[in-house]
Amino acid sequence: MSISGFFNPEVLAERTGARDVIERPGVRGITVSVRTKPNLDIESQGAEEPARESTFSNSGAPEIKESGISDNSNVPKMSLTGVFWFFFTNFGLFAWGGPVAQIMLLKTQLVLKDRWISLSRFQRVYAVYQILPGPEATKLCMFFGCLSAGRLGGVVAGFAFILPGFLLMILASYLYSLAGLKNDYFNASFKALQPIVAAMMLRATHNMAEHSLVDPTTLTINPFLLMAAICTALNSALHINIFISLAVYGVIYAFVARRLWISAALFFILQYVGFGLYVHFQGFPSSVSFALGVAKTPSLLHLFILGLVTGFLSFGGAYTAIPLIHGEAVLRGAWLPQSVFIDCLAISNIIPAPLTIFATFVGFQGGKVENGYKDAFPGAIIITIAIFLPSFIMTIAGHGLLERVVQNVFLSHFFDGLCGAVIGVVAVTTAQFLLSSVGGKSSGSDNSDGLTVKSVSQGAPAAVVCMIALATLYKYDNKYTGLLLIISGAIAGQFLFL
Repeated sequence: MSISGFFNPEVLAERTGARDVIERPGVRGITVSVRTKPNLDIESQGAEEPARESTFSNSGAPEIKESGISDNSNVPKMSLTGVFWFFFTNFGLFAWGGPVAQIMLLKTQLVLKDRWISLSRFQRVYAVYQILPGPEATKLCMFFGCLSAGRLGGVVAGFAFILPGFLLMILASYLYSLAGLKNDYFNASFKALQPIVAAMMLRATHNMAEHSLVDPTTLTINPFLLMAAICTALNSALHINIFISLAVYGVIYAFVARRLWISAALFFILQYVGFGLYVHFQGFPSSVSFALGVAKTPSLLHLFILGLVTGFLSFGGAYTAIPLIHGEAVLRGAWLPQSVFIDCLAISNIIPAPLTIFATFVGFQGGKVENGYKDAFPGAIIITIAIFLPSFIMTIAGHGLLERVVQNVFLSHFFDGLCGAVIGVVAVTTAQFLLSSVGGKSSGSDNSDGLTVKSVSQGAPAAVVCMIALATLYKYDNKYTGLLLIISGAIAGQFLFL
């Protein structure tokens, strides 16, 4: 399929959320929810609802005021124990299929079936959380927990949603370390899973681009956001720190949106003037300089900082966290092999959990590298707490406050530009995964000719696996597609790579 086909307006009208903002979660949801028409057939009268203001009550539960009447009458009031059990058994244990499936599960059960809140209110709440860093499904669980049992209920609901995946990832991390990379059968399965993960990342990058780069009013690509994505990818090739690129293009797009062309042009030029001065005085940046260097070694303190920084900067959801941790652990710190990092993404796709739970695996392996199993389990716990902590803070702080912040005109445009630039970061990381998994290196021989023959012989089936997986992901948009691909790939690997 061509690029024009990917962004065809008629296709986008069906797929970008014109019918329902929640069908394709993306980072520009706050704009989409205002300018599109949600499906109101399920509402009692099918009419649009008047404007509302979100606040938090003294008990900590968020409320929506509409002519002085609360909109929380259908929300059941539960004890903290009841909140935990409800979210653990209804959502935590069934969080298969990634962010889209998880959000649809919450929407179907709590909005369409149980009618805790109206559909339009759900869309407005989701639009706010969509533009902020962190996994959206986790933040929505916390929001509903706040509705039922106040702020502590929000904390408990988020914890209950994360807990099953966290426990399973701890177990998977331990079993992975026991199996070892020297086990031929173990390696064969994961060699087949790596190109499947690369295909999943490619599909996810396209999904994100549909929302981050497409104008929801015209259903065409916004050229300035596309330029932000491309320039951020080029900056990665120049080894410019990704956080500098994200901030720069956030500001540039804020200027562009307000028609401050000269300011935008000057800011664009200044970034490369600054880069030129750096090269002149310090030399060309190293290949790992685009990372912050917050985890040069996987000590428990560094793992906590890595998780916290990632949690605060993962605009666009869980997929944005992947290049951030990859840059620190694999490229800058070099304490986690690329193949192991890709394996952890594969594992995170076969357990019911937010995708961000892959950080638990990274923390486990990092702690093990630093101090054996003594730090492996604490490392997994610490990085998990740190990466989810920003989501808890932002959500529990109050939806009303967050809504006012993200609806600030300048900040709204800044977030749009930043999220457009994020596509470039994710695309570069995806390309690295693809090259590693399809063209990958083998370590079975010291003979260069033999190594080349082995790499080619394994690269060809890996490329075929990647193309089949990618075609399947485009053909079947089901929450179990990824899970079935992972299982099938693990079995196929026994025939392809032994």
